[in-house]
Amino acid sequence: MKQFKNVLVYVEGEGLKKRDLTFSDRILSTGEEDAEEKISFPADAIVVPAFIDEHIHGAGGADAMDGSVQALSRIADTLVKEGTASFLATTMTQSRENLIKAMNAVKEYRAENRLSGARLLGVHLEGPFISPRFKGAQPLEHVVSPSREAFEAYMQASGNAVKIVTLAPETEGAAELIESLSACGITVSLGHTAAKFADIERAVRAGAKNVTHTYNAQSPLHHRDIGTVGSALLLDELNCELIADTVHVSLPAIKLLFKNKPAEKLTLITDAMRAKGLGDCVSELGGQTVYVKNGEARLQDGTLAGSVLCMNRAVQNLVEKAGVPFLSAVDCATKNPALSLGIYGETGSICKGKRADLTVLNARYDVLYTVRGGEIVYSAQRDMA
Repeated sequence: MKQFKNVLVYVEGEGLKKRDLTFSDRILSTGEEDAEEKISFPADAIVVPAFIDEHIHGAGGADAMDGSVQALSRIADTLVKEGTASFLATTMTQSRENLIKAMNAVKEYRAENRLSGARLLGVHLEGPFISPRFKGAQPLEHVVSPSREAFEAYMQASGNAVKIVTLAPETEGAAELIESLSACGITVSLGHTAAKFADIERAVRAGAKNVTHTYNAQSPLHHRDIGTVGSALLLDELNCELIADTVHVSLPAIKLLFKNKPAEKLTLITDAMRAKGLGDCVSELGGQTVYVKNGEARLQDGTLAGSVLCMNRAVQNLVEKAGVPFLSAVDCATKNPALSLGIYGETGSICKGKRADLTVLNARYDVLYTVRGGEIVYSAQRDMA
């Protein structure tokens, strides 16, 4: 057993409380209880649930599309430095062969049951079932229509690990696939899409629940048809992903989204690519050269190509730049993705009996510790040693 001594803890249902937090692989107590290993923190430390990133392509020089256990390990080891203890390896529009290779790597990695780094929950299949008009940084030559047969090949190759599928609901074959995926408990996310309101409304009726990186690579709000963006703002059923780096989405747009969505329907993501954590550099995304400068990742033509955002900084941006209350911002990176993925009974909040997935922040939002299933997988002190 370990114990965080007399520290400010975000306790589920109670808010911020000064407590001793005792845990093994599960949270045992948020009150007084003895433990063998006791850890004290600076006065400004706050313990929150560990972050969950449902949409991340890569980090630390590695990408999920590299299709190797080593790349996934690199990503997992990088993410814990920003307080993320669980993630979905996110693919992109690529050839069937390359996607199968990436799925196989996920299957192999999860079979190893690796206990260090962030926990790989599964796959977010972003593409290839997208709109050519709103492909963003995805290569056009590999865009295909939604297909149950193609999806089944990816699902089997991943070891049944696909948790989210991003698709364009207006494309041929989308309606059938949405119904099929929803019936199997797989989250359908609407993105890279030219959809009109009627398309989104039909998709929601068929079971779609999510909007991929809201505002980006989707039909905008217009007064004659509110498109994907307007639908995301209007329909309470839809959980909205948000890249809160103030590059992909402006501050007024962030504030508008937060104002319009129910408290549990806004989820922070990083959408980060392999250059995250490497500073200014020349990198790569899906065979395309990416130039990273001043925290922005762009293709040569200026198209945004994912982000280099860290989750702790996304939370900080919501609070300090967008004026979102601290606990609400934390929920967007913890509780809300857990609800969206159907794992809130296990993680996403600090409550007796849940997995001990914890992040310790200081007043500057720096990560002091990340705990995954009771094991300290990142310590700032060790990192500086």
